[in-house]
Amino acid sequence: MKIALAQLNYHVGNFAANTHKIITAINSAEKQGAELVVFSELCVAGYPPRDFLEFNDFIDQCGHAITEIAKHTTNVAAIVGCPRKNPVMEGKDLFNAAFFIYQGQVQHVTDKTLLPTYDVFDEYRYFEPNRKFEVVEFKGQKLAITICEDIWNVGNDNPLYTVCPMDELIGQKPDLMINLSASPFSYIQHTTRLGVIKANVQRYQIPMVYVNQVGAQTELIFDGGSVVMNTNGEVEQKLSFFNEELRVIEIGKPTHNNTAPEPEIQLIHDALVLGIADYFNKLGFKKAILGLSGGIDSAIVLCIAEKALGKENVMSLLLPSGFSTEHSLADAIQLCQNLGTPYETVPIESNFKAFTETLKPFFKDLPFNVAEENLQARTRGVLLMAFSNKFGYILLNTTNKSEAAVGYGTLYGDMCGGLAVLGDVYKTQVYQLAHYINRYAEVIPQNIITKPPSAELRPGQKDSDSLPEYDLLDKILYQYIELRQGPKELVAMGFDKPLVDRVLKMVNGNEWKRFQAPPMLRVSPKAFGMGRRMNIEGKYLG
Repeated sequence: MKIALAQLNYHVGNFAANTHKIITAINSAEKQGAELVVFSELCVAGYPPRDFLEFNDFIDQCGHAITEIAKHTTNVAAIVGCPRKNPVMEGKDLFNAAFFIYQGQVQHVTDKTLLPTYDVFDEYRYFEPNRKFEVVEFKGQKLAITICEDIWNVGNDNPLYTVCPMDELIGQKPDLMINLSASPFSYIQHTTRLGVIKANVQRYQIPMVYVNQVGAQTELIFDGGSVVMNTNGEVEQKLSFFNEELRVIEIGKPTHNNTAPEPEIQLIHDALVLGIADYFNKLGFKKAILGLSGGIDSAIVLCIAEKALGKENVMSLLLPSGFSTEHSLADAIQLCQNLGTPYETVPIESNFKAFTETLKPFFKDLPFNVAEENLQARTRGVLLMAFSNKFGYILLNTTNKSEAAVGYGTLYGDMCGGLAVLGDVYKTQVYQLAHYINRYAEVIPQNIITKPPSAELRPGQKDSDSLPEYDLLDKILYQYIELRQGPKELVAMGFDKPLVDRVLKMVNGNEWKRFQAPPMLRVSPKAFGMGRRMNIEGKYLG
């Protein structure tokens, strides 16, 4: 059987665009001789649709889209992900469904059984679990259609999650597993995903066609990476990461792909580029602006934004104060010249002095401290937002995950922005990104990479004055945030107890800041935001 894998980029709620994309893929696959086209989970609505699912009109439009798609399946079948109404009065109002459409009709509907409720997933909020298991017979083949679930059966403690769909379907002797997925990216996800697919094909001894969506929806990035795997656990086809692709394959005729894993830092880089591109494209934005300080974080954001949006669409503001060094300004200018991106220099010293003069009757002779430091950051934020309002730029935030974790940032200052590009990238990973960007030529001036990081808000300031060295800090943060290791476990690993207590206190004490931060592009297994839900006033340290 010739099957087309349709790995496409959808837009949540954009039924016209999604339907057109699906129909175009069906027509193209038919011309290439495909008998069946497989799309990803909830592709008609876009994933994740979240509370749009609570609007009746949204569900009605999903149904209209299925009717329109069916008109193009006269000679080729399609499996399309779409929510559907629960026809009975019991349980939730909706099912997360896969529609098998052929000869202009919906021939069969498969509903999702295992509804994830962990990390960024909240499907049990909306959907009723499936309790009916049937293979689909097509062209002499029995197809076991599942929706992500046999891939991600993680032992959820919901009492409804007692049935694995493939355990029910295998008794009907299927010839092929077909899995529709919407699996968000993290830098370990593809390796994990391949391992679980391999475990499934070896357990059930039938091959699998796995189709994942690609594209970004706000903070979630979907990498694609769809595969066909045989019963030996060998990848016979692998689609690209972070790109749309339609590929026609023939089951039983192996064409082994190069499955060597891409370097982790390359995946992070490409994910961030896609995250920015889709955030702008799907919101109808064209141009970005950022504050370029001469430091490494803003340098990385500029490089990634230039890749995503084009050099003419990324404006940098250089905002030196009396504490900014000449080499920082020179480094920032050199980077813009290397990339060919526009920039303007807007000194803030006069603005800062105006603020301090206004405040002098109240501050009197109190010593210079964080108040004056934050005034500089907020002055920069005001100017950046003024350019944003006047010229239609969207401000890109440059805060990294290490800084966001410990609250090393100024609310309404350098924490301003519409999108936090590096909010899920640790400082040590930021340096890795710099070396990756410079792998062929020096795009980022070497001085930006080698000089000690500094906010330059007071004379001779360095990040290490306020924080542990990033190599050490990031190790503790990773264990605490990604791996959920508490203080006792961290001390048992050899970390100094006073340091552990200090770092964890900073992390937990700055939840209020992160609550007000822009959405952060998710590239790790545990990012700040919807996948990590903490009380702002909580006092638990582990």
